[in-house]
Amino acid sequence: MHTQHQYDVLIIGSGAAGLSLALRLPKRARIAVLSKGPVKEGNTWYAQGGISAVIDHKDSLDSHISDTMGAGAGLCNPEAVRHTVEHGPEAVQWLIDLGVSFTRREDEKHEDEFHLTREGGHRHRRVIHAADSTGQAVETSLVEAVRARPNIDLLEQHLAVDLITADRIGREDNHCLGAYVLDRGKDKVEVFRAKFTVLATGGASKVYLYTSNPDTSTGDGIAMAWRAGCRVANMEFNQFHPTCLYHPRAKSFLITEAVRGEGGKLLLPNGKPFMQRYDPRGELAPRDIVARAIDNEMKRHGYDHVLLDISHKSADFIQKHFPTIYRRCLDLGFDLTREAVPVVPAAHYTCGGVPTDLKGHTDVNNLYVVGESACTGLHGANRMASNSLLECLVFATSAAVDISSKLDTTSLPPELPEWDESQVTDSDEEVVVSHNWDELRRFMWDYVGIVRTDKRMERARRRVELLQQEIQDYYGNFRVTSDLLELRNLVQVAELIIRSAQMRKESRGLHYTLDYPEQDNDRPASDTILVPKKRDAGTAQHVAVKNAEQLSIVDN
Repeated sequence: MHTQHQYDVLIIGSGAAGLSLALRLPKRARIAVLSKGPVKEGNTWYAQGGISAVIDHKDSLDSHISDTMGAGAGLCNPEAVRHTVEHGPEAVQWLIDLGVSFTRREDEKHEDEFHLTREGGHRHRRVIHAADSTGQAVETSLVEAVRARPNIDLLEQHLAVDLITADRIGREDNHCLGAYVLDRGKDKVEVFRAKFTVLATGGASKVYLYTSNPDTSTGDGIAMAWRAGCRVANMEFNQFHPTCLYHPRAKSFLITEAVRGEGGKLLLPNGKPFMQRYDPRGELAPRDIVARAIDNEMKRHGYDHVLLDISHKSADFIQKHFPTIYRRCLDLGFDLTREAVPVVPAAHYTCGGVPTDLKGHTDVNNLYVVGESACTGLHGANRMASNSLLECLVFATSAAVDISSKLDTTSLPPELPEWDESQVTDSDEEVVVSHNWDELRRFMWDYVGIVRTDKRMERARRRVELLQQEIQDYYGNFRVTSDLLELRNLVQVAELIIRSAQMRKESRGLHYTLDYPEQDNDRPASDTILVPKKRDAGTAQHVAVKNAEQLSIVDN
């Protein structure tokens, strides 16, 4: 017997974007939030830095807007930037009211005020944080609040396979009706029907060898939206966090930019500083400049890593401001109070994604995308530090308001076709799947990383096309597994990254190519848009991505 789950709103993803959206919806709405693993294993949980917002009376909305636009290298959408910044203070206040334990100032005169730090690209201290584990504090409060709401089902170990769209079941209209979902506990694909579906699945940083994010960051939402008929935008702009701990046991341990914001210095392994050669702001330069500088020094000298040193600060200061980092480094044999630690740039944030408007709408009706999976126009060619959690909260709220206004006038989809497993076989090549993943991550790191060339990208595209063909030829009839799903999604996203990067014949923000090392200022900055072949441009909703016609390509 098949079971079809029925909800008003289906939210795929359980980070800050998905959970805050669920909490912003009316309590009368039946909501499902899907987490493909444990609920606290997403990107939000590992976010160390903080949330940027204008809280200090000495700061201003215009200053935050200006800093964001400057970091975006000409590609920020002004409307999206203003929308995010203006709604920032109320979003942070909502978290405070929810019980998030943000760090307060230590001096008695201002102990009732929150401690604000400064990160790369910000001219003011405007980053509110919970020591160096802001993501954990936010995620913990959101999960507790969601679990207390009887109208929300929080379902762990549920991995979305694909969206169900009307055209997929033979209808002519352009609507999302729900999703096929793998229940890993039952090892069975089930149908989830919903009035509205929201993708809040995070980015795709696991397409690279080194990453600051957990294994869940496999581009699932972007790949599913693409297959459902949504365009993607600016996928060439993948942000590399400059300082991920270099240690075989550390796996993906990020060291927050706040360490540099509080005086940490970057050094070559021989102890010599180098950042002043790249930018007069030194360690406080925007992270794309810092990451490129580190990558260049590593490749130029053949270093495996560089060093990050804050040992000149007092032990008390380090332990109070960076307790999580201090303890983790100590576990691995590094004492932050006494020595520098080895770091490498690591894939951190996917600046591109599925184009949306200010309400989270996509090209497919009743399908919303929020958080890192979306391309809202906020980040442009370079995400400024700590703007991402803010974007999650603001756009989740906007989407929730829009969905709430339509709840009572939108009908539930009818019974949908079940997932057909009649022709599938069990795979005897699980190890090959993992090997393919490893191959993908390594050639993406080598050929489509921080520094790119036309020749490298051509080689990467040939390899990704070969992997796509292998998946189709050898795994097409295999029973669905989480590893196979993630490999398929990563390969799809890798292709989108490569194609977008090949389209941009300049260096801008996070996209740097030796063949075109300068920014093209002879024409207005333009987004790169990829269009799936099934899309009819005439049916697309208005979205925030601008100048789409200049650099658009239709999938063939």
